[in-house]
Amino acid sequence: MKSQQSGASISAVEVLNISRRGFWLLVHEREYFLAFDQFPWFRQAKGSEILNVQLPQPHHLYWPDLDVDLELESLEAPEKYPLIDTHGLATASFFATKNRRGSKASAAYAPRSG
Repeated sequence: MKSQQSGASISAVEVLNISRRGFWLLVHEREYFLAFDQFPWFRQAKGSEILNVQLPQPHHLYWPDLDVDLELESLEAPEKYPLIDTHGLATASFFATKNRRGSKASAAYAPRSG
């Protein structure tokens, strides 16, 4: 039986580092930086919540502890995906301080038309 080479990544998605300004994510051997200014759902998240990321489909990221879904394309071209508030709130800061009483906060990046 051959074992996998030491140090090789066995996950298709991995959080590499978390800083004050955001975090680095490795997806399919490509590195992305998610700035908290662009992705406010993660600003007040615990490190363990950010680290718990899944890749249920090759193009779809999911953080179950935060109930955050992101398309991989929104990391590759964030200018195409402006932050859209799907609950009609005036500010996206609501998503940075997600309601911990069980209410689901949702927002999406929607492609710009035109």
